[in-house]
Amino acid sequence: MSTNRSELSRRAFGGAVGAGAATAAVALAASPAQAAPAADAAPEAQYAQPREREFKAARGRPGRRPNILFILGDDLGWADLSSYGAPHIKTPNLDRLARQGVRFTDAYSGSATCSPTRFSLYTGRYPGRTKGGLAEPIADRTAGLEPTHPTLASLLRSTGYATALIGKWHCGYLPDYSPTKSGWDEFFGNFGGALEYYSKLGLGGEYDLYEGDAEYKDLRYYTRILTERASEYVGRRHDKPWLLNLNFTTPHWPWIADGDTEASKEVVRRIKAGDGRALWHQDGGSVEKYAQMVEDLDRSVGEVLAALKRSGQEDDTLVFFASDNGGERFSHNWPLSGNKAVLQEGGIRVPTIVRWPARIDGGQVSHVPVVTPDWTATLLELAGARPDRAYPLDGRSLAGYLLRGEKAPQHDLFWRVRGERALRRGDWKYYRGKTGRDQLFNLAGDIREQADKAALEPARLAELRASWEKTDAGLLPYPTA
Repeated sequence: MSTNRSELSRRAFGGAVGAGAATAAVALAASPAQAAPAADAAPEAQYAQPREREFKAARGRPGRRPNILFILGDDLGWADLSSYGAPHIKTPNLDRLARQGVRFTDAYSGSATCSPTRFSLYTGRYPGRTKGGLAEPIADRTAGLEPTHPTLASLLRSTGYATALIGKWHCGYLPDYSPTKSGWDEFFGNFGGALEYYSKLGLGGEYDLYEGDAEYKDLRYYTRILTERASEYVGRRHDKPWLLNLNFTTPHWPWIADGDTEASKEVVRRIKAGDGRALWHQDGGSVEKYAQMVEDLDRSVGEVLAALKRSGQEDDTLVFFASDNGGERFSHNWPLSGNKAVLQEGGIRVPTIVRWPARIDGGQVSHVPVVTPDWTATLLELAGARPDRAYPLDGRSLAGYLLRGEKAPQHDLFWRVRGERALRRGDWKYYRGKTGRDQLFNLAGDIREQADKAALEPARLAELRASWEKTDAGLLPYPTA
């Protein structure tokens, strides 16, 4: 990793996005063991805190299998947290989580849209390994995660874990597909890709809030409901380790914040009038409204983490936070190019934080490139679960890197969506967008993907293209129209 990029990442791109982001980065950098300056300290003392440390495993600490709280935001951009450089969004709870754990600068989603990434998380495999993963994203009832396919939940449950999924599923609809058919003991949430936050009406005008496989009526703001449910779950007396997938829909459209009842009524009116694109809310939202929704997500995560702390399980719980893909139209992605649905960095690089007080020191940053299936492999190893040999994982476990001081596994990061392809090897990224032109970027010095090195590095380009095509040949083809 080059010095230039490490410095840029370590400062949360402070120089690129202005003094507000620089201040956020400095605030993040303090180790939990170091007290913040007093409120009445001299102004310069407020900013004299050490930066994050490069990640180093705390080797030799014994520990039992962790509880796992895996939190996903929905369409949250890479720089939408103040700890990642957002100058106009305040996320103190997630910033605190990062100070207490490890902030990853080069972490990626398994795909550029909602349901394929969830397939890659639940299966630990590329979305193109399964028929349901070819939908980008799932938009009807014909596709889903087959109940016969092993999942993170089913594999952990086989080793004695309790499992629950609260929030957005988006891996298929009833009656054929459901979390409770794929390894989760409990499910409370929505099946589809989006819903109106108060009425719970989905893209087709259907009511979409369920407990298990039965409709559950609650017309309060959805994020509040999910926060309550998750807080209750982590606060229970558990007699065995547990996995909770907490999948918020925030800050996914429609752009309706808590209290926006008039905006809610207008979206609902349009849905009921047959407007199939009402939830897209293309005539609504703003940068300010989006910031309000992200800050609400931060508060909600803070409430769940507070419930976890009260329960006495904080030290033995691995908390993971990320987004399911890159940001949408109001997201702050600078300096990345692109956003959701494309394989440029802005579509797949996501904020990612890991905390496990019993085993991992806080105040650290990692620049290791990782992708969603890697986390599946990691969690399975930490939980003592073995992958199913009939369904080999595409991810590589980071357990040795995180706990034993081993080098992070070196492997290509691969993506495929309709009309686009990408592969990252080390600092180099091969990319072909919808123009059909092969491009090559060195992310160490060009995170914005503007300096195309294809003509200067033809051998490297050919090597990475051949690697992408070899992996692609083992995946299912997209159905023809």
